[in-house]
Amino acid sequence: MIPPGDAAAIADRTGPDDPVLRGTNQSGMRAQNERLVLTLVRQHGALAKSDIARITGLSAQTVSVIMRALEQDGLLMRGAPQRGRIGQPSIPMSLAPEGAFFFGLKIGRRSADLTLVNFLGQMQRLERQVYRYPTPGAVVDFVAATLPRMIADLPAELRGRIGGLGVAMPFQLWNWVQSLGAPQSEMDAWRSRDIQAELAALTDMPVFVQNDATAACGAELVFGTGERPKDFLYFYFGTFIGGGLVLNGQLFTGRSGNAAGVGPIPVPGPDGQTRRLLDVASMSVLADAMEAAGEPSDHLWAQHQSWRVSPAVLDTWLDGAARGLAHAILSAAALIELEAVLIDGWMPASIRAELTTRTHAALHALDLAGIDPPAIREGTVGANARVLGAAAIPLSQRYLIDQYASGRDT
Repeated sequence: MIPPGDAAAIADRTGPDDPVLRGTNQSGMRAQNERLVLTLVRQHGALAKSDIARITGLSAQTVSVIMRALEQDGLLMRGAPQRGRIGQPSIPMSLAPEGAFFFGLKIGRRSADLTLVNFLGQMQRLERQVYRYPTPGAVVDFVAATLPRMIADLPAELRGRIGGLGVAMPFQLWNWVQSLGAPQSEMDAWRSRDIQAELAALTDMPVFVQNDATAACGAELVFGTGERPKDFLYFYFGTFIGGGLVLNGQLFTGRSGNAAGVGPIPVPGPDGQTRRLLDVASMSVLADAMEAAGEPSDHLWAQHQSWRVSPAVLDTWLDGAARGLAHAILSAAALIELEAVLIDGWMPASIRAELTTRTHAALHALDLAGIDPPAIREGTVGANARVLGAAAIPLSQRYLIDQYASGRDT
């Protein structure tokens, strides 16, 4: 629970005119106010009614009505009364883990993941299928075989609390045939198959689709820990590097939903020639180097906890990726004043930490005249950010205010 002084600090930090924290006492806006309360409790942890009123400017009576309704709906739960202050003890309210459940599906270039998360974003179960390249049929078959088992594992009284399926996937998968070594005829199936409609018909639930790296960035907003910067650029290392952008606390998806697709940013390669960022800072680059050195790379796609790679190959890849990131960050910082850059990916935490350190050093080795360099930080969600970001889409659509991830609904 946040003490009154800290609640006031939250309001001061965000500003009195921040639309995210402004509530309304009009009865017709109850749904918006409920989303506001749930968003604040998700951001800051357990809050008492007085904390909510202080942060939002809503009347104590309005907050009381909202929180009572959310408690009755099973979305909030009471904590132990906090005594030792003047007046009645305050009762902190926190998110109820079993208040709602959501499915997340990540369709990757080398694997598909399906998870069921509770209202706190905790994975109840995770299933993975590894393949050489993705096809619509294989993905639909994977969901058809796996999702019903996950539902059956839930107690019967909780199955009605499933709020939808979010899908995180690269857009225009048919354009990556050469990079994946996949048959054009099979990948062209992505042009004509409406995967969103097929999954909606299969699961009989709302389905939302979002770019995979954007979804990973959304997971950082919804489920991330620690202080969230207002403006940050997010990099996620998968088969190819991808990204997301947050401006003024909102996930910026752009006109086509593919904003901050950082892979094509031109950066210097190891030979001094201009390359795309994805050609120097992707896991596929590491895998190719491993294979060229006679080191098998298949284990990279099956798990993220341990990379079996020689120090020489790994060191070369880390340096190249860090230099590429530094140049991409400099380009972005020249256009947008970024508070921070977050780096995450399908990799061991120790390697993520080393990559972050090297990127910071590489950035500060560049000419930063006229640039206020952003802080370089590790992401806090980890390797499963894409599939968790997928699950965050239906959660956000139903229960959070507009600052969080959006997706195309059926």
